[in-house]
Amino acid sequence: MDNLEGGLERLIQCLKAEGIHDQRVLTAMEHVQRDQFVPESLRGVAYENMPLSIGNDQTISQPYVVAYMTAALLPPRGKLRRVLEIGTGSGYQAAVLAKLSDEVYTIERIRDLYEQAKNRLSELGISNVHVRYDDGAHGWAEHAPYDGIIVTAAAGQIPKILLQQLAPQGRLVAPLGGSDMQYIERWRKHEGKWESERLLPVRFVPLRTGMDDVQTRY
Repeated sequence: MDNLEGGLERLIQCLKAEGIHDQRVLTAMEHVQRDQFVPESLRGVAYENMPLSIGNDQTISQPYVVAYMTAALLPPRGKLRRVLEIGTGSGYQAAVLAKLSDEVYTIERIRDLYEQAKNRLSELGISNVHVRYDDGAHGWAEHAPYDGIIVTAAAGQIPKILLQQLAPQGRLVAPLGGSDMQYIERWRKHEGKWESERLLPVRFVPLRTGMDDVQTRY
């Protein structure tokens, strides 16, 4: 445990050195144990600043990318009321968002990951994250509008239905692009029109539609 705690402390220092300065994000990540969200065989490297496999051809994102996307999603001050996440994965990003939001709604299309994440979050006592097994490209209309929407897989374009579920002053953060080039973009509405900012080059698994083993790229 001492080694893991030391790893978390080093990770936070690494994030600061990499340019993450939003204290809200740093504090949230300091209070979420990443080793609880990776396979037991990888817990020894849980606090390295790199993505790790979680099975089903999916990964838990690099901590820097989690921190960066979280900071991009947050308003200048305060916290978010309601957030939608597309792609629960291990549940790590949702657990970080839970520290910064009143309610987090997260959707996973792979049943194994959905069940693991739901059980893990429950065991950790994270009660303000609501997990759904569904096709995330359709969003979660019942709880819209959302102050923030975060997509953790890369699409060629933002599904319009997600933009429709965003609150007027909300932000959507997502990686966009194909296998050769992807960028994190942030979408906001300004004077009635959608505007996007290209923020950071990244590499994510592709956003897919359907459930479980359906391999159709959005």
